[in-house]
Amino acid sequence: MVQLSRILFRKYGNFVDNLRLYVRGGSGGMGLPRLGGHGGNGGDVWVVASKKVTLKKVKDKYPQKRFLAGAGANSSVRALKGERGEDKEILAPVGVTVTADDGKIVGDLNAEGDRLKVAKGGHGGSFYSAFEPTKGQIKQIRLDLKLIADLGLVGYPNAGKSSLLTAMSNATPQIADYAFTTLRPEIGKLLYKDYKQISVADLPGLIEGAHINKGMGHKFLKHVERTKQLMFVVDVSGFQLASKTPFRSAFEAIQLLTKELELFKEELVSKPALLVVNKMDLPDAEDKFAELKEQLQNPAEFSHLLADDMIPKNYMTFRHVVPVSALTGSGIDHLKSCMRESLDEDAAMEKKDVHKQRLQTLQTLKHNSHTSI
Repeated sequence: MVQLSRILFRKYGNFVDNLRLYVRGGSGGMGLPRLGGHGGNGGDVWVVASKKVTLKKVKDKYPQKRFLAGAGANSSVRALKGERGEDKEILAPVGVTVTADDGKIVGDLNAEGDRLKVAKGGHGGSFYSAFEPTKGQIKQIRLDLKLIADLGLVGYPNAGKSSLLTAMSNATPQIADYAFTTLRPEIGKLLYKDYKQISVADLPGLIEGAHINKGMGHKFLKHVERTKQLMFVVDVSGFQLASKTPFRSAFEAIQLLTKELELFKEELVSKPALLVVNKMDLPDAEDKFAELKEQLQNPAEFSHLLADDMIPKNYMTFRHVVPVSALTGSGIDHLKSCMRESLDEDAAMEKKDVHKQRLQTLQTLKHNSHTSI
């Protein structure tokens, strides 16, 4: 069994996961008609991915949230070709999606050093423009951060997600006997003895109606998009959010979580998933777990337990169903092994696919070279 050496946590205090910015490309420089001089082009505005920055740091450093590139220099007798204006770079965290004000996606920054041009500088004045320069683009853009993690914890409040992370680590997330104890995301890094790292995103608990932005709906669900796999966490005894809301069994909770993901973005349901059944230290837990396993084998047979609008189009299939007790630590080591096994399986398949594609490309090139001879 793979042993875990330690786990590190990154907490997002006063978490900021989106920012709206004003960006303006530099204006072009004036041309010089009598000598045919060309004004310098204005600088561009870029968003550049950096692991050293957070959106909160950007917000704190630039409270006005205005980013202007330099203007191009005018053409002169000394320099007929005016100097280009200076580019403006906005450092943003890895995992940011840049969108224009109309909602159109400009692009994603998925790796350190990725760059996106968000506002183009104006052209310098030249013969073709009667030596008049043009202004740079002016835009309002949004930076939306989606946390990138190997596994994203999906569960209703009080399912024991924070307790589970504590059991897997020496971290101390805020834990209490009431719903919504996780109000900001945490990223846990699990470091294995062979130096393999697995990152786990613990995000605020979902509530019914999250897809229409109830509770922390969209704030949570958008982060799920970039996790490689999902880890559902349910209370073996079921769950009730408040005295006025209906009680949900573990089976119902799983289907409702699936439905919420499906309604937000259908592709989320096709992600590989693990199921953690927590609180196995409670009375009758073994019987309830046996009943849940039976229900998961043929979920359609038990769909009558749910209202029609709560039944997902497709039922989740779980690679591993792991009973644990975060309180006693029972099943935690097995869970860690299952997490590793599931991610390794995907990595191996990915490697195989890349190898297959390279082979096909080589065969195509070989075939083309033969036919051209």
